[in-house]
Amino acid sequence: MSNQERSPSGQPVYRHEAKEREHVPAYGDEDTIDRITKHVENHIGPVQTVFHELVSDLVHIDVLVVAPTKERNFYTLVTCGMSDQPMTVPPGAEAYRYAELMISLPPDWEVSEKGFRKEESYWPIRSLKTLARMPHEYNTWLYAMHTIPNGNPVEPFAANTKLTGMMLYVPATVQAINEFFVLPVSPEKEVRFFNLIPLYSEEMDYKLKHGADALLDKLSKIGVTDIINIARKNSCKKWLGLF
Repeated sequence: MSNQERSPSGQPVYRHEAKEREHVPAYGDEDTIDRITKHVENHIGPVQTVFHELVSDLVHIDVLVVAPTKERNFYTLVTCGMSDQPMTVPPGAEAYRYAELMISLPPDWEVSEKGFRKEESYWPIRSLKTLARMPHEYNTWLYAMHTIPNGNPVEPFAANTKLTGMMLYVPATVQAINEFFVLPVSPEKEVRFFNLIPLYSEEMDYKLKHGADALLDKLSKIGVTDIINIARKNSCKKWLGLF
């Protein structure tokens, strides 16, 4: 019988501890960059700019930026490089070893070098890069419905929000989602694209106790979308008797 730790809802709980190790330099793979850029442009829109990582550890993580348009009035940011190396998946999940992450920001977000000097603007990008590197740093994996708190102890991402964690989910802002979600690279490699949805601590606790489907139902009822709203309603405060 497996000794895997599980939450009250029965889902596996993964705990990650930092290990002392040397810096492992990583460099961008041109084929990966070209393939993912074309995939994003085919399904989402033109890549306006790329935030290049200057010094990389384990994997080289760039962030592709698709600017708002009249039809898609929000920014879409997609990592490029997380899938250069396979994740360490549990037995039976070998088909899910490769992934990239994305996040959606409202059109008035300061997506610029100047704006990113402030943590209030930079934290979604920091989350993308941190989580894209995490599976390779801790020999673990990320998949749909996984939740990751911001730090230990958990704290808000920035001073302008009380959101404290991320959940991975299938992106809902892409029209041809079945074609976009999985990018076939070779018979041995398929890359999946997951959207990051910021959560409050109470929502992460609720998910651990009642499961992801129950949390998704609560988020849906208050109209949570893929696009970040730093001051949105907390879907689980009422459950905890906090209002």
